[in-house]
Amino acid sequence: MIRTSFAALALALAIPAAAPTQTTSAAQQSPFTFEEVMVPMRDGARLQTVILRPRDAKGPLPILFQRTPYGVPGGPLPSVPKSFEALVKDGYIFVFQSMRGRFKSDGDFTLSTGLTPNGPDEATDAYDAIDWLVKNVPGNNGRVGMWGISYPGFAAAIPLAKPHPALKATSPQAAWIDYWQNDDLHRWGAARLSYITDWVFSLQADKTNAEFTYDTIDTYDFFLRAGSLADIEKRYVQGKSAMIRALIEHPDHDAFYTRQRWSDALGKTTVPTLNVAGFWDQEDPWGSWQIFAKQRQNDPDNLSQLVVGPWAHGTWSRPGEHKLGPIDYKVDSSTRFVEEIQAPFFRYWLHGQGERPGGLVNSFQSGSWVWKRYDRWPLAEAKPTALYLHADGALSFTAPAAGEGCRGYVSDPANPVPFRARPISPTYPRPEWRWWEAADQRFVAGRPDVLSYVSAPLDADLTVTGAVLAELQAATSGTDSDFVVKLIDVFPDDYEQLGQAAPLGAYTTQLNGYQLPIAMEVRRGRYLASDTRPAPLVPNQVTRWEVPLRAHDHVFKKGHRLMVQVQSSWFPVIDRNPQKFVPNIAKAQPQDYVRAEQKVCAGSKVILPVVR
Repeated sequence: MIRTSFAALALALAIPAAAPTQTTSAAQQSPFTFEEVMVPMRDGARLQTVILRPRDAKGPLPILFQRTPYGVPGGPLPSVPKSFEALVKDGYIFVFQSMRGRFKSDGDFTLSTGLTPNGPDEATDAYDAIDWLVKNVPGNNGRVGMWGISYPGFAAAIPLAKPHPALKATSPQAAWIDYWQNDDLHRWGAARLSYITDWVFSLQADKTNAEFTYDTIDTYDFFLRAGSLADIEKRYVQGKSAMIRALIEHPDHDAFYTRQRWSDALGKTTVPTLNVAGFWDQEDPWGSWQIFAKQRQNDPDNLSQLVVGPWAHGTWSRPGEHKLGPIDYKVDSSTRFVEEIQAPFFRYWLHGQGERPGGLVNSFQSGSWVWKRYDRWPLAEAKPTALYLHADGALSFTAPAAGEGCRGYVSDPANPVPFRARPISPTYPRPEWRWWEAADQRFVAGRPDVLSYVSAPLDADLTVTGAVLAELQAATSGTDSDFVVKLIDVFPDDYEQLGQAAPLGAYTTQLNGYQLPIAMEVRRGRYLASDTRPAPLVPNQVTRWEVPLRAHDHVFKKGHRLMVQVQSSWFPVIDRNPQKFVPNIAKAQPQDYVRAEQKVCAGSKVILPVVR
């Protein structure tokens, strides 16, 4: 039996691990005093809360507050977590709280991100907790900051909708706003099958961190045998997750999702906010960008900032990080973030010390591997430039000639394209999950159901900064379909000899000719016209498919080539499209899954924001 493990998840999110029971002597040697309290909410529920105060605290200190579903420290920490060192130097009272319905906290954990008029919801729980902390924690200076990654990142963002007056700064990192559009649970309506099973099950099967059990080392085989999401719920989840049942019953972008979109309530930006996102975040790459954009709509005092870089989920919080998957870029980007961006942000707004942090968007640009400061976004100098997919497999900035045709392949749901090299281990705890979005795409080379388009080697650097969009002219013989588009940076065949890689022996992956994904996304055909009213496709009719590829900041270096790959499955990170229109893909029956002939035709392109 293979189990997922969420101890690895808590570590990845920089949450201090629960400490075992310690002797009095060991507790006295901790750099923090430890106190556990049950904080009352407006409805009478009490939430498990841990207060860590530095032993050498001098004078009133601000509170740094993190709310999490993954567990709080169970005792005094034996040492200062490396990700906290820069913050500890400035002095904070650290507070960690188990969210409603998790661990020792009262109530039910619904995973809902919605707001209610008077609560309780996650925004009111944060408000009530902050109110209690500033009134009851001795030695605080009345200023509270929040921060966190992933679910704790969302928990640091939603208080912006109902901010307590004492909330003076927050840093939502890898947060989210809409379960249907992107991030954890869907990509534009295409369900993130394996992550729903691993992540949602872990949070609702019990009050701690439950583990889903697989009967094979290759989850590709498991999900292929298991069938639809409804089949999986019936056979394996068995009613233990209300959210999984809700996802099955709400396949479309209906009110179930839109009423949870808490960011709609954001008005004038009044709380300084440091949003953080990773270009290679395999879980939540989208939401922090959307929070930043929403805040900027009414931000007269320029209180909202964004930091982005070539990071996987949460790796910006790991001092010493200098790799994008196997690619060593030799710059300690994470230490720079925690010491020179995150710590000064809280120092200024909570301690009133230092200079106000500058830069609307601070980006650690991939490819060039240098920090960039942008005082406006999007960049005025980034010009939309079409990169065309040609019928002979070429990729160029030259439009296709009149009469150029299509390329085709057969998509078979019985043999879907894997999203990473097999065997595909469970999401956690093995390391493959963290960097799968940066994995060498040569693992699909030779598959007849993946089309590759490749450019000539670049004769100069090509800088792409801003939102990337694919526009396919495509057709299917079925009545429903998915198209997955990947924008890839192909390294030269002599990459290592050119001295661009780490010294030989410093890595195990072959970097000569490496195919580095820069942007990858899926679009589901039934939602091309409407995300609330799915409709069948017309068989064999060439249709325009917009595939948003999010924002990026990357330099394709001279001598590298650009590649675009197109396929119609991405399994099991995305559930299989039956390719026959059915009312609800989550309830598709075995006979619904059919082969389909796919065509990608002249005029298909990827629009790049090129900085000249």
